Amino acid sequence: MNVRGGSAPRKTKLYRSRFSKKMADRLDDIPTEEQPTVVRLSEIRKTVAHRFTKPVARLLARTAITPSTLTWFAFGLALGAAVLIITGHIFAAGLVVLIAGFFDLLDGALARYTNRATRFGAILDSTLDRLSEAVVLLGILVIYAREQQVAQILLVGVALLSSLLVSYIKARAEGVGLKCQVGLFTRAERVIVLALGLLLNQIAYALVIALGIVAVLSLVTASQRLLYVWQQTKVK
Repeated sequence: MNVRGGSAPRKTKLYRSRFSKKMADRLDDIPTEEQPTVVRLSEIRKTVAHRFTKPVARLLARTAITPSTLTWFAFGLALGAAVLIITGHIFAAGLVVLIAGFFDLLDGALARYTNRATRFGAILDSTLDRLSEAVVLLGILVIYAREQQVAQILLVGVALLSSLLVSYIKARAEGVGLKCQVGLFTRAERVIVLALGLLLNQIAYALVIALGIVAVLSLVTASQRLLYVWQQTKVK
């Protein structure tokens, strides 16, 4: 009886040890850091943006222009692009969207170069970015509404909601202290694809294809970010 009574605790301890090791191994398998591919994409975006914006930021640093001024100017360009779309100047609108996207990168570059980055500036930039995307897509919505093209109207709606969802998930995750730099199709890609759709509008269905790409890949990116955030909360 004493032998049996002595072996049972040992078996229990051994079982608990193995169980704990298995649980630890499973937790280690959950990616808490960004995957190499995601890191490369993020670094590529940063490197390209840095090479394009740093020379201009260096010049602007010698002037009285502030990062917030550039943020508002980029938003003003987006409003101008929406007006051009509504009035039928689609090609010109595509050019303006590209220019607005460049100034959107430039405000952050100037803030970092001059050490004038602030929390309010970051919030203002993020807010006007969302509004800039929305007004351009609403401009496209107007031209499709005039022609009563229901399918295209729905497509614009999906593109608008999905693009906002991508940004919202990141902002909400970072607001609670979680990382969320993942994503195949971020704002930079959305701006480029949408601008190309406007520039190539004379080609049949070019703008519709661009909207479809924005809608589908934005939903994919939103799913990627939501899954990544869920994985982090499971670990925590």
